[in-house]
Amino acid sequence: MKLTIFAATGGIGRQVLEQALAAGHDVTAVVRNPKKLPGEVRGQVRIVTADLADPDPAALESALRGADTVLSGLGPRRKAEYGIVSKGTRAIVQAMQATEVRRIVVVSAGPIGTVPSPGRPKPPKNDPGDGFFMRNLLSPLVKAALRKPYADLALMEDILRDSGLEWTVVRPPRLTNGPLTGTYRTAYGRNVRGGLRISRADVAHLMLRVLEQPETIKQTIGIAY
Repeated sequence: MKLTIFAATGGIGRQVLEQALAAGHDVTAVVRNPKKLPGEVRGQVRIVTADLADPDPAALESALRGADTVLSGLGPRRKAEYGIVSKGTRAIVQAMQATEVRRIVVVSAGPIGTVPSPGRPKPPKNDPGDGFFMRNLLSPLVKAALRKPYADLALMEDILRDSGLEWTVVRPPRLTNGPLTGTYRTAYGRNVRGGLRISRADVAHLMLRVLEQPETIKQTIGIAY
């Protein structure tokens, strides 16, 4: 399969890239700084340099031309980049529409199902997968601390819902640098009950796995151990 991976040097993007190559996929890596790609990887992928904080439509269309699927691990690295996920995803969607690429898989976050957005101004107060502790203690604290990046992720999900594309949104809880296990729980349209963490490697594993699962199209999927 021909894959275009955005933010391929980020925490999740790097895992997607490595696992995609190990599985024998034909990969285009879209990165801001190609020097951050490991030397042994550079010769195995097509590299397109693009800054999604200031997207160049021609570069994005070049990266997508001929692709079967897009995978995005886009996220802010610091406070100054809050807003990059929705802005970058909007540019990716426009480039996909221009190049007639239909399938996209992105990573969001567990609390986003209850975060207001322009497209969903009155979301559910609680995620149906959250237990008492998550609903009443942890989730309110996390959403208050990460209000701006979560609003950006909620807007990104709006953009995908309105795009007409074949999207899948993966919503993990707290991310770790643990190993790839391939053993985790998932839930459609809600968070995983009692799931508080997941490794970036296993998030990447699910992002690639759903490419063979048409039932995941236009679905949000919770993932956790």
